Amino acid sequence: MHEMSIALAVVDQVEEAARSHGATTVKTVRLQVGELAGVVADSLTFCFELACAGTVLHGAELIAESVPGRARCESCAGDWAVGMPPQLCCPGCGEATAELIAGRELRITAVEWNADRADADIREPISEES
Repeated sequence: MHEMSIALAVVDQVEEAARSHGATTVKTVRLQVGELAGVVADSLTFCFELACAGTVLHGAELIAESVPGRARCESCAGDWAVGMPPQLCCPGCGEATAELIAGRELRITAVEWNADRADADIREPISEES
């Protein structure tokens, strides 16, 4: 079950960021999970709860946001939802020259924590488009 290794990696990354900003507890972690990433959301949630034990994330809520799979045809530039199992032939022209453009994500998108101060901080990752 690779969901445990994913949960442990998420906890490690969030804990490191939280501690470096003086956080005492983490309230929520938002995670984008593509439908083609091969991750079972219920298993990931269960593993996340176990991985949080004994860390500043103890009791944190994991909010997993599903990202639908999408593909683009290199021949006609059409794009479509690929579904599960994925349909990789273009429904417009029938060509099998699809490029997956969404659905494989596994990304931390936001973290909410309490620092030593009385207010809560929400940290979002740096944009990849910079």
